[in-house]
This record gives sequence, structure tokens and C-alpha cells, in this order.
Amino acid sequence: MSTQQTQNLTLVQAVRDGLHTEMQRDEDVIVLGEDVGKNGGVFRATEGLYDEFGGDRVVDTPLAESGIVGTAVGMAAYGLKPVPEIQFSGFMYPAFDQIVSHAARLRTRSRGRYTCPMVIRAPYGGGIRAPEHHSESKEAFYAHEAGLKVVIPSTPYDTKGLLISAIRDPDPVVFLEPKLIYRAFRGDVPEGEYTVPIGEAEVRREGTDVSVFVYGAMTPRTLEAAENLTEEGIDCEVVDLRTVSPLDRDAIVDSFKKTGRACVVHEAPRSGGMAGEITATIQERALYYQEAPVVRVTGYDVPYPLYALEDYYLPSVARIEDGIREAAEFR
Repeated sequence: MSTQQTQNLTLVQAVRDGLHTEMQRDEDVIVLGEDVGKNGGVFRATEGLYDEFGGDRVVDTPLAESGIVGTAVGMAAYGLKPVPEIQFSGFMYPAFDQIVSHAARLRTRSRGRYTCPMVIRAPYGGGIRAPEHHSESKEAFYAHEAGLKVVIPSTPYDTKGLLISAIRDPDPVVFLEPKLIYRAFRGDVPEGEYTVPIGEAEVRREGTDVSVFVYGAMTPRTLEAAENLTEEGIDCEVVDLRTVSPLDRDAIVDSFKKTGRACVVHEAPRSGGMAGEITATIQERALYYQEAPVVRVTGYDVPYPLYALEDYYLPSVARIEDGIREAAEFR
């Protein structure tokens, strides 16, 4: 019987705990980014790490995302395990060339001589009334790139376990942290080290009528919608994908074969979003089980709006309920 103690943490505290655990275990793990040192990061995800591990392992950088990621690529190629933080995912675009042209391709370019064990962390998504470039949900950019893994947790437990797995992975991982739920709730998180496998979805709620596929900050809203719909006799199965690349296609297909109906929820824009890939997976591998068109509940194909329109842009519990109803009631 395990005697591992647990602690009650928020999601952002689980990020910090995961970083601390791996930095204690492996001196090659280096954290770098804007204000990650003495200031502890804009969301305090690295608070206290500078005091414990010093400026050689917790490095404050200039405001230069391309330089942050480019430096991390060089570190990774020569044996370190850098964890660069980008303050907001919308600031990653200046580093896009470093991510897709260098980090993602280092293994194939060098025919396996070099790998790129690095984790690019960034708070992502909307819901906190932030200004422009602070609320984007563009995970599909990175999921499209061979050589990158893309992880989006939704619980404190998964956050720590997936982050540790990402740091130990020999290839680059884009680790997107849904800041809407950074401090929205707490969960039990084991002390010390443990891992959650990258590329495996988790069924958060068993059901028989509609499969709902979701990840990140939309997961709690989807679970709330699923519970509300039980009063109407709709029994939802909620599958938290956790990783959008690699995508757990087996979990998607297995759930859909049970229900024959599906709704996909994400806050990213609809066109080119992960919902399209999930829908295509269902069409290709489970067509004969399908009883209704797949419904997508997503953000809109517009620039992310400010303030007053933010609540309208993000899928609400009510909008998720409407999408699930549409899938359930199709005849």
C-alpha cells in the first residue's frame, strides 16, 4: 500500500511543485524566462525556485521570446533539460521559427544524434479579462508540427504528473497551462515524484448517450453541463484528452462506439481547430457506429475579443449544454 502523502493544491501550485520536484531530482533541469527568477513569474508559477536553486538554474531573461527558446534549444542539444516559460502563449509567435524549424526538427535533422529535451511552458486561453495577445488558444498551430508534443492539463494532479513526464521526455513538449483555472479550485496532488503518461486521455465521467471530448479550461464547464443534463435524461460521457498531440485516438473511438453521438468542446477558433481532427478520426474509424452529426462547441473565427465580449466568445455551460442536446436529440 502506498504511503505517499498528498497536498491540496491549485493548478498553478501544481506547476510549481512539478518544477521543484524535477529540479531537486535532476540538476540538468533549468528554468528560464521573463521574470521567472526573483519575481517568481507573472502568475507566480516559479515562486521560490530562484531562492532555492540560484540564478544559474532559474534564469531571468530579456524580453526576447526568440532568444529564450533559441537558447533553450542549444541547452537541450548539449545535455541540459531547459524549461523556458513564455509569459503568455500569445507571445510565442516571435519564437515560432525556433520552435518549429529547430526544436521540432533537431532529432530528424541530426539523424538521431541530437534530441531536444525541453518543455516550453505558457499560460494560455481566455477568461481573465486580459488585453490583446494574452488570451489566444492556438494549440492547433503546434499540434500540426511533427516532432512536437502538445499537453493541456485540466486538474492539479494531471498538471504535476504531465509536467514531470514532459521534462523527462527526450523530445520537445509545448505545455499549455489554462490560466482561467489556475486558481479556480484545488485538488489532491501527491508529494514527491510521479508521472502521468503523455498521449493518454482520461474518462472524467462515464455515460451512455453522448461522448463529449474536451481539454483544458473547458473541462470543468463540460462536466458541469453533463451533470445538469442528467435532469433531462441525457447521460454524457466526458473524455478529457489532456494531450492534443499525440491525440489518444483509441480513447476517442472507444467512447464513440459506446454512444454513437459526439460533441467536441474547445475554446480555440472553430476553423482548423482540434475538433475537426477529432471529428475526422470518428468518421475514419467509427463511421458505422454514428447516429448523429458530430457537434462542435468552440470559439469563433475572429480575433479574440476584449472584456465585454469575452464571456460570449468562450463556450459557456449553457452553450455546451445546447451542443450536447443537439447531438442527443438528432433523429
